[in-house]
Amino acid sequence: MNAKEIIELLRSLENPENKLGMARFGINTECAFGISMKTLEPVARKIKKNHELALELWETGYHEARILAILIADPKKNTPEMMDKWTNDFNSWDICDQAALKLYCKTPFAWQKVFEWAASEQGFVRRAAFATLAALCLHYKEKNNEPFQKALKLIVQYSTDERNFVKKAVNWALRQIGKRNLELNSKAIETAETILQTYPDSPSARWIARDALRELRNEKTIQRIMNKQK
Repeated sequence: MNAKEIIELLRSLENPENKLGMARFGINTECAFGISMKTLEPVARKIKKNHELALELWETGYHEARILAILIADPKKNTPEMMDKWTNDFNSWDICDQAALKLYCKTPFAWQKVFEWAASEQGFVRRAAFATLAALCLHYKEKNNEPFQKALKLIVQYSTDERNFVKKAVNWALRQIGKRNLELNSKAIETAETILQTYPDSPSARWIARDALRELRNEKTIQRIMNKQK
């Protein structure tokens, strides 16, 4: 299938009711067909990895075409320049998170981009930094804790960002780091406590820290981490 044929397929799958539901969840539906991930994923599997086609689909600007682009792009062919371009094009949190979880965390540039993008004042670029960090907690195969400990400093630094889609990603990253192993659980709890002490007047910082502490101190969470480390 070429890009034109895929767009025609997406048009045939358009779901106005689902599109309204997406909007209620804060998803940008300006160029969307209202197609669920459950429907898109089999399409991506049929297409298989095709990096050149992914680049073409991204340029169409359609919401679901960009999600398909993320699913069929080859992480081995990703470049820092491509990642920057796509990230600067983000206009919805779900596309940002899909890119972080399905593509960015599998590239050799992921850690570099976490630190670069966090410094951006653009909301979805900063969200991409912390969403990619959260994804790395799930997919990073090395047992080295050092990069995650360094990233905890970013979480403190940007915990005062009051934009909802940013603060939720910062919180997500903090919780995921704290669930990776017992040492990082302790470090993440310390980080949350530092946030509370450093920014007592920031509603965003208070929410990020308190919400994370509830999960990271929970006995069930600790038990799951211990079971994973056995």
